[in-house]
Amino acid sequence: MKNQQLHSDPGWWRGAVIYQIYPRSFMDASGDGIGDLAGITSRLEYVASLNVDAIWLSPFFTSPMDDFGYDVADYCDVDPMFGSLDDFRALIERAHELGLKVIIDQVLSHSSDQHAWFQESRQDRTNPKADWYVWADPKPDGTPPNNWMAAFSGRAWTFDARRRQYYLHNFLASQPDLNFHHSEVREAQLDNLRFWLELGVDGFRFDVVNYYFHDPALTDNPPMPRERVHPGNPQSYQFQRYNIEQPENLAYLERIRALLDEYPGSTTVGEIAGNDPLPIMAAYTRGDKRLHMAYTFDLLDSTGDATELHDVLARFAELGDDTWPCWALSNHDVVRSATSWGEDRALLALTVLCSLRGSLCLYQGEELGLPEAELAYEDLQDPFGINLWPEVKGRDGCRTPMVWDASANGGFCPAGVAPWLPVFAPHRPLAVARQDAAPDSLLAQVRGLLKRRGTSETLRQGDQQLIAPSELPEGVFGVIRTLGERHLLCLAHLGHGEVPDEIALDGLADGLKDTQPVDLPGMPTPTRQGSTLHLMPGSAAWLELR
Repeated sequence: MKNQQLHSDPGWWRGAVIYQIYPRSFMDASGDGIGDLAGITSRLEYVASLNVDAIWLSPFFTSPMDDFGYDVADYCDVDPMFGSLDDFRALIERAHELGLKVIIDQVLSHSSDQHAWFQESRQDRTNPKADWYVWADPKPDGTPPNNWMAAFSGRAWTFDARRRQYYLHNFLASQPDLNFHHSEVREAQLDNLRFWLELGVDGFRFDVVNYYFHDPALTDNPPMPRERVHPGNPQSYQFQRYNIEQPENLAYLERIRALLDEYPGSTTVGEIAGNDPLPIMAAYTRGDKRLHMAYTFDLLDSTGDATELHDVLARFAELGDDTWPCWALSNHDVVRSATSWGEDRALLALTVLCSLRGSLCLYQGEELGLPEAELAYEDLQDPFGINLWPEVKGRDGCRTPMVWDASANGGFCPAGVAPWLPVFAPHRPLAVARQDAAPDSLLAQVRGLLKRRGTSETLRQGDQQLIAPSELPEGVFGVIRTLGERHLLCLAHLGHGEVPDEIALDGLADGLKDTQPVDLPGMPTPTRQGSTLHLMPGSAAWLELR
């Protein structure tokens, strides 16, 4: 029977805070040094204590783990290293008891080469799944069909001797791309989504959601302007015009949304990667027939510069207000925000994030201020880092185990067991147990910050007006959030220095000169002299406008 669980608020996802869990690194309940579903379940009370609305689980599906679960061998089962379907059912039940929604990753664009579909497809050119993947003949000289490059270095094509053809893989050679121009592929992936919806999940995070369709003519990608090339990454030499972001993608997103609409209260968030992702993000979330929300790497790559932050948000705002973003500063693919913004600015970064219109993602350990871990080459697991070292160090630095206490393994796994990635020693003093015991810790401040965000309808649902950098002192970022007659001025001084800057409040919002400061956890109360606010570098202020 279809799961007809109704949510009291089907629009709960608007303005929600979603806590991302990387299962391999969150909590090991089995004692093998790898995090698992039972471990996640055992720590859900902690997650709920953060005042977040939902969890997002990175892949836990059956996989050879060439890309740590983003190479799926069975879309409808749990890899034994993470547990079983019964473990997942128990996780959902406990999360819902605690008031947490559960969003899970879906990697639809490509599978593992160990998936039964690909094993059948590669046998010959006439089998029932022969066209389920993207196959193409060699050029007359035997070289690949076109110039497309893969994300993990090298050509995006691998030759298969059985079919005497190349197959496409935008990532590893063991991650062949599915052919979404084939109707049976589209239907099969919708069936996979329905399987998890029936189990009770509340939504999906779609990996590289703009990669589903390719140009069937296999047109060469044009070169990228030299100033935008990253010398350490061969794929950056091309503008990805033909291997991703084809117009057919929009129609398929509408099919996905129609399926989700059968399960009221379920939601979607798409990852948009590519050369110019903000317009795609807007197009994919516009209206109520496509994705509910999406994110790009524009803020994930931020270093906390006020002008850069304003420009990203201003550009997105220009693309239309009938869209819904999901902003994040950290995740499993990028340098942790405590390092990119500065370890002494971890709270400031999250305060800025909480001021923005949209939904938010918080990555495990971000609430503790964990910096990026430094690993030796011999400790690397990520193929991206292994292939491109040392120019690109890969993603292992943000994937090291969560620290629950200050012991050698951080409470992640038993003493004497080697975790899959080493626990970064500088993380241990920042462990949950230590911060839980300190009322003025970053963890306590983040809990308070997220509570304020969660109880403010103005922040969760309100409109957003960006304040131009020219109206503020250098290094200050600001927005005005508005819901009905309620107005909230959010300022953050992202500059460096030891003296406060003066901000003329009467020039920021006409007719709204009376302000009442909001008590922000961990932030000094700003001082005022008449209509002038004094704001210290490295601090933030929220003021109710009247």
